Amino acid sequence: MKKKSAILVVDDDFAHRTMLKTLISGWGYEVSEADDGAAAIEAVRRRPFDLILMDIRMVQVSGIEAMEEIRQINPAIPIILMTAYASVETAVEALKKGAYDYLTKPLDFDELRLVLERGLEHTHLKEENLALKERLGIRFDRRNLIGRSEAMTKLLDLVAQVAPSEATVLISGESGTGKEIIAAAIHYNSLRKDGPFVKINCAAITETLLESELFGHEKGAFTGADRRKEGKFRQANGGTILLDEVSEMSLAMQVKLLRVLQEREITRVGGEEVIPIDVRVITATNRDLVREIVSGRFREDLYYRLNVVTLQVPPLRERKEDIPLLSLHFLKEFAEKNRKKIKGFTPRALDRMLRYSWPGNVRELMNTVERGVVLSRSDYLDEADLSPILLEKNIPEENSGGTGRESSSLEMVEKATILKTLEEAGGNKSEAARRLGVTRRTLHQKLRKYGMM
Repeated sequence: MKKKSAILVVDDDFAHRTMLKTLISGWGYEVSEADDGAAAIEAVRRRPFDLILMDIRMVQVSGIEAMEEIRQINPAIPIILMTAYASVETAVEALKKGAYDYLTKPLDFDELRLVLERGLEHTHLKEENLALKERLGIRFDRRNLIGRSEAMTKLLDLVAQVAPSEATVLISGESGTGKEIIAAAIHYNSLRKDGPFVKINCAAITETLLESELFGHEKGAFTGADRRKEGKFRQANGGTILLDEVSEMSLAMQVKLLRVLQEREITRVGGEEVIPIDVRVITATNRDLVREIVSGRFREDLYYRLNVVTLQVPPLRERKEDIPLLSLHFLKEFAEKNRKKIKGFTPRALDRMLRYSWPGNVRELMNTVERGVVLSRSDYLDEADLSPILLEKNIPEENSGGTGRESSSLEMVEKATILKTLEEAGGNKSEAARRLGVTRRTLHQKLRKYGMM
């Protein structure tokens, strides 16, 4: 389960603070409160926050004073200030001192939500970029992307070929298959790897705001546009932009995107200045765009612009050999996170996981393993620790079967375990045999059996 972003709301007006807490909590965030700048500083000392929403005018310690102190403690936290129209100049001065953004009272709730999302995305983007740079390195290394199945091997071969180019890439696949990870792999193994990697989910933003988010806007372009704003394309200049769920764009927005791809230039909403851009475009979708074209929901000319190279991410049910490796990876991650010493899965649990269809793909597998880790009371996750849907007697027909099917599933588990142990032992067969608790001769027999020698 994805961890909720933690937001600190700071306001000495109890009614206003309570209203904001109720509103923002309803949007799915974890909200803490502070009634003064001094209390906010102490709260930041005690625990990390993903974002702070703070009033400027408070009786004891003002928002500006608190912000300066907080930036000494943790300069990475985006701080959004709230101000009355009369003190907008003060807020602008605060931006120069490091505030992420400011909002004028009375607050526009739609604008508030958008600014919060943008601030949190800014935080998470930096974290993800750093983590992916560490994981993927300068050269393409398939070991950082988990999967040894034929389907994943072919996909990663294509990624390695495409990454160094400047080609526009369309990534298609079901929800939860890892399209964003593939997009990040392309960027961080390209010549643009030192530039920004900017993501935007086209389905998560209303049509009226999407154009502004992509291309930016001028001051006064619409109600609430009290200053110029740069869009995602400008933020991604010199790097890569990922347009996720691109099929959810309206036809009108598709026309505007097509022009950007053709001309390599943008114009802010409400502006006339033509701004050249240097951005590699990667798009992702879980829909069949050819069908969308036939139904009139997607432009054919845009499709051909986006479809220079297409990468199809296989669903988990088509690469079941990867399930044991992925499961062990998630097990290790969540066991460390929850401070539990869990060694692995029982054969029954892995067999059950191999015979399930995983409609939610890798994301569902990850959530299942996390649940198992949290609930388990033993050294090995058993089938009782898995999600109830995996334990239903009438599992999908394609996954049911007799003894032969179960035997095949267990052989897949054994093969994956041997392969992972060999990798961890650096290819040393004697060490791998020791870790597996078998003789070297037995290990050689298994390797020959599975065609690994």
